[in-house]
Amino acid sequence: MPKIKSENQTTLETTKPPMYKVILHNDDYTPMDFVVEILMKIFHKSEQEANEIMWTVHTKGKGVCGVYVKEIAQTKVHQVRINARSNGFPLLATMELER
Repeated sequence: MPKIKSENQTTLETTKPPMYKVILHNDDYTPMDFVVEILMKIFHKSEQEANEIMWTVHTKGKGVCGVYVKEIAQTKVHQVRINARSNGFPLLATMELER
């Protein structure tokens, strides 16, 4: 029997998915304590990290809560909206593509 050389090699290349920043925006109505609570509950930040992000939001108008793949970022934005509205606050979270 003749030997058949197979030269069919498949090269798989993977790429990292695009990442999105979740951003909280400052407003004049949402209490700072509630923002810290949201950061700890939804973004799993320590109390110290949550306070630092809250102060950034308060002083600079917005702050990054985390960087996630698109679906997780969308879920976190939705969770912030639901929690804020159910507590009567206008807290806004958005997402933007990380560059």
